[in-house]
Amino acid sequence: MANDAAPVPIRVLVLSASLRADSLNTRLAALLARLVENTGAVADAARLADFPMPLYDGDVETAEGIPPGARALCERLEACDAFVISSPEYNASVPGVLKNAVDWVSRVRPQPFKDKQALLASASPSMVGGNRGLWALRVPLEHLGTRVYPDMFSLAKAHETLQDGQLSDSGLQDRLGETVASFLSLVEADTRYVCLQRRWYEFLGDRTDAPLTQRAQD
Repeated sequence: MANDAAPVPIRVLVLSASLRADSLNTRLAALLARLVENTGAVADAARLADFPMPLYDGDVETAEGIPPGARALCERLEACDAFVISSPEYNASVPGVLKNAVDWVSRVRPQPFKDKQALLASASPSMVGGNRGLWALRVPLEHLGTRVYPDMFSLAKAHETLQDGQLSDSGLQDRLGETVASFLSLVEADTRYVCLQRRWYEFLGDRTDAPLTQRAQD
């Protein structure tokens, strides 16, 4: 008998990487969450402020273990098929609080970034739109095995363009919607219809007993 049950919707963590409640990136994250929902997927919206954690310190980890905020973020990542980050750019790079969160969460075993699909976005009053920060953010995520979607979205002059929960430029609004839809199509294919062999990702701290020639997932 054929199974006519509807597939479980794709679940996506949409994270604002800004601590400020009314930040441009929190607004962009809210828009991204709505666009995710518009595709039929489930958006789990969160702010980095929801996961307080101290600066990473190996001595603290040894004495006290992984802090509750980092474990909570790890659990949210593990519960999702993919994640979206809307991040500000600080001095042409990644905000320290976001890099700190990545460093803490990466200490959990098995670490949750590996093999996750990710979409990166940014919003900034500048003409660059925070794009330099996203390129810097790709480095640790890809090092940890995340499959970062090639088409990142950076919103320049966001204080003017991001109004009333959407983009005033209809062309940009359409492009963002198409980017989210294309990203989630890839996530769905990767989650439900895997037919190609995935390459193994190495990162410091990875442990496996499999011989090097067998490091593949079907």
